[in-house]
Amino acid sequence: MDDTKATGDQQLNISIDENVADGVYSNLAIINHSVSEFIVDFITVMPGAPKARVKSRVILTPEHVKRFHKALGDNIKRFENANGEVKTSEIPPIPLNFGPTGEA
Repeated sequence: MDDTKATGDQQLNISIDENVADGVYSNLAIINHSVSEFIVDFITVMPGAPKARVKSRVILTPEHVKRFHKALGDNIKRFENANGEVKTSEIPPIPLNFGPTGEA
């Protein structure tokens, strides 16, 4: 799949591998940072599972994180204008508890 994006006066031809295009589901993100980079780990937590695995890690410069933050905020506003407010609940503590756990 190819896509062309305009960036200022230039165009950038972007392609995506089929495996990457399938995406990765994540229901938890953990963000760490240093002076020079932000590291975002996307995790899938399964109900009742005592462990979770990082499914994808994205490393960004502080400047790119700031741009991403603005772009994400703009997209959330557009989404909510079209679909209504996204409701969020209080952030649960880690580890997440998805219902009863088995006992022997």
